[in-house]
Amino acid sequence: MTIFHEFDDVDKFTVGTVGRPGARTFFLQIRAEGTRVALKCEKQQAAAIAQYLNKVLADLPPAEDRPIDGAMELTEPVEPVFVLGPIGLGYDRSTDKVLLQLEEVGELDEDGELDDDAVRGHVRIYVTRGQAAAFAARADQVIESGRPDCTWCGAPVDPDGHACPRMN
Repeated sequence: MTIFHEFDDVDKFTVGTVGRPGARTFFLQIRAEGTRVALKCEKQQAAAIAQYLNKVLADLPPAEDRPIDGAMELTEPVEPVFVLGPIGLGYDRSTDKVLLQLEEVGELDEDGELDDDAVRGHVRIYVTRGQAAAFAARADQVIESGRPDCTWCGAPVDPDGHACPRMN
């Protein structure tokens, strides 16, 4: 079943994780028009979205509206409709909103190539500058709350310990 959602007026756009550091699964969550949609994503995808949003927002006037921090938490249950693949981002000056086009990761054909004929799910949303700023701040916070880096080698340190190659 192909998923397609387009929301012009989003109540919630956030990122969060399920699981402990080192084994976290990242999710984007959108709520609009009485529908809640979750997309499974990679940490790097969440970071890239936040980076782009920060870049766009730096060229615009500061946002006047912004969701409170508590509203940025994931709402349970988190059941993804698809795994995030290509991401399209833009800014619509006429509505003063940021556009995000979030597409399902593509399937590979029998040759191991991306199947261009496969129908992929997608979610298209428009968020306010305040929602975009809150998402970017939340994404930075969630990403930084992961495993700390080893002082010596820079690799992530698991909660159960770390076998540092530079300390042998």
